[in-house]
Amino acid sequence: MAAPSELFCWKGSWGLPSVDTDSLIVLAYARFAGAPLKIHKISNPWRSPTGILPALKTKEEGSFSQPSKIIIQLRKQKYNADYDLSAKEGADTLAFISLLEEKLMPALIYTLWIDPKNYVEVTRRWHAENISFPLNFFLPSRMQRQQLERVRLMRGNSTLEASEEAEKELYRDAQECMNLLSQRLGSNKFFFGDSPSSLDAYVFGHLAPLLKIKMPSSRLQQHLKSLDNLNSFCCNVLSLYFPSESREGVGRPASSTQEGSDFDHEPYKRRKQLLSVLVAVAAMLSYAVLTGIVAIEHVQEEVGREFTDDLHTKKGQFHYISDLRENFKCKL
Repeated sequence: MAAPSELFCWKGSWGLPSVDTDSLIVLAYARFAGAPLKIHKISNPWRSPTGILPALKTKEEGSFSQPSKIIIQLRKQKYNADYDLSAKEGADTLAFISLLEEKLMPALIYTLWIDPKNYVEVTRRWHAENISFPLNFFLPSRMQRQQLERVRLMRGNSTLEASEEAEKELYRDAQECMNLLSQRLGSNKFFFGDSPSSLDAYVFGHLAPLLKIKMPSSRLQQHLKSLDNLNSFCCNVLSLYFPSESREGVGRPASSTQEGSDFDHEPYKRRKQLLSVLVAVAAMLSYAVLTGIVAIEHVQEEVGREFTDDLHTKKGQFHYISDLRENFKCKL
């Protein structure tokens, strides 16, 4: 029997199997399709085989990132959650996924990564507490810059920043998207009847973080909570397909302890330790140079000056001795 493919994704918290939308999409689809994956829940994208989370590592075809590419690979392995959909339902799936990525995803990124209060009190704090030292000092801010550029690219606005105007525009589109999803779901258990599909995975991945993560600035979250059928949808997916995470979320603090994984063993542990040491050494050297503790150029200049002065002194002493010898010869 062939070894199962391995899925690397962001770890979970707040009663979610993962705190990341893309990771949630892939995790949900894999559960819906019954794919027997070996799952590694981690908090450092550099430990992924692609350097990005989520990532699927297969034995035959290499590694893949991005939910759409990972889902295609799972379908190639005969794990297809959309097998029973009609042609019309397949077209509706593509249309709603496009709507999610165009209208809801930018607002979700803004809420978690760009809104100053949410970023400082929730997003940055969680990543700083769960990413290992010393990466937790600079990786969250780097991720924030990447997410800001991502929203700018999505919206076609290279100067977009945190502002009341940007928030109003993004949230208006997101609320319209959620209203359409609520109308499409209606009183159904899933979007196409009693069985979940890839559309259910995408909707769950986008809505579950917004529903479960406790945020001080919660305007978009409050709108989602007013749509009862979408709330019930997310809770049903959690209870049916992720029961252990759903139970752990009751009374669970925002920051969870580091989950164990195969990366706690060799060779990943050694690579992690070496990377940590190299980053720490580089940081200390940079600090020493910037604060003036180490001044290599200054020392070299001083040594060179001392050598030159010493050379001139010895040269003068040599001329003085030569003059003495000439005077002594004249007297003789």
